[in-house]
Amino acid sequence: MTALNPNVRLGRSELQVTPICLGTMTFGEQVQEGEAHAILDRALERGVNFIDTAEMYAVPARKETYGATEAIIGSWFAKRPEVRSKVVLATKVAGPSRGMPWVRDGQGMTPQDIVASCEASLRRLRTDVIDLYQIHWPERHVPAFGSMVYDPSLERSATPILAQLEALDGLVKAGKVRAIGLSNETPYGVHEFVRLAEQHGLARVATVQNAYCLLNRTVENGLDETMHRLDVALLAYSPLGFGLLTGKYDESGTTGPDAPKEARIAKYESVRNQRWGRADGLKAARRYNALAREHGLTPTQMALAFDYTRWQVASTIIGVTSVVQLDEDLDAWGTTLSPELLAEIDKIRWDARDPSA
Repeated sequence: MTALNPNVRLGRSELQVTPICLGTMTFGEQVQEGEAHAILDRALERGVNFIDTAEMYAVPARKETYGATEAIIGSWFAKRPEVRSKVVLATKVAGPSRGMPWVRDGQGMTPQDIVASCEASLRRLRTDVIDLYQIHWPERHVPAFGSMVYDPSLERSATPILAQLEALDGLVKAGKVRAIGLSNETPYGVHEFVRLAEQHGLARVATVQNAYCLLNRTVENGLDETMHRLDVALLAYSPLGFGLLTGKYDESGTTGPDAPKEARIAKYESVRNQRWGRADGLKAARRYNALAREHGLTPTQMALAFDYTRWQVASTIIGVTSVVQLDEDLDAWGTTLSPELLAEIDKIRWDARDPSA
């Protein structure tokens, strides 16, 4: 494997990360503490210095596992205190409830909520500082998690972006956060956060974490230009389309109960009912997976290489349930896709568009 050097600068921040980030949302649900620690150890051994989590993890979100992922990472730090200085740690404050009252009361995300969530994350993670603190989804009503159309009649925003920024800036000034970011954001949201930060001398967003894979290239519909021109880095999540782009569902032809029993979409109805469980997504994934095999690649190799080599992507977030999966994903680093293969990928996209947007 080509060496993973921590030479990717996140926006205008001082954070230097590897081009692959370990996502941890399976920790505490599919992956228990011992195996999670083994995965973290192996990622560090393989050169990964970037770890991403969130207060609402594990996924699928449940009251019983709220905060479990951060707690598992915190116990890893406690057992191996020497590793904390070796990693860039990212976590997220959940946006408005979205049917999760155990996260917070009410529909908003007040400045007080942001501060309280940050302090709770610091305790669970057993650290004094969060390197990158992100808003998990906008406080505004925007299309996200499978909703594709903006409907202004559904707007219930209660906390202006400026107030959110001031709260985040206060955490930076207090030394609890080094840099800030967004997630599941729109071009408007990125522009507004940057504009207000520059106008008021507040902390500037360094990153946006959005889905980006062969089944969902909506980042290319304007967000990529926004981020390029404003010098904001993209952290691409779900590069394997929640497993659809590994080929594991190809034989069964379904993401329903008849799919492989260990697969998240088969196990968890709440996940299956969102964007990754659509029949059109699986249909498109099977075409991409067949194309990979025709070119001598595994579906996983092609899907990851797509993200690993895109100019839009600063760091790709990979989520795994075992050390074996981790090694497979890391071994795909350095895989190149020929111009001819990329042209074939674009042909499928022209037909299928973004079925998992």
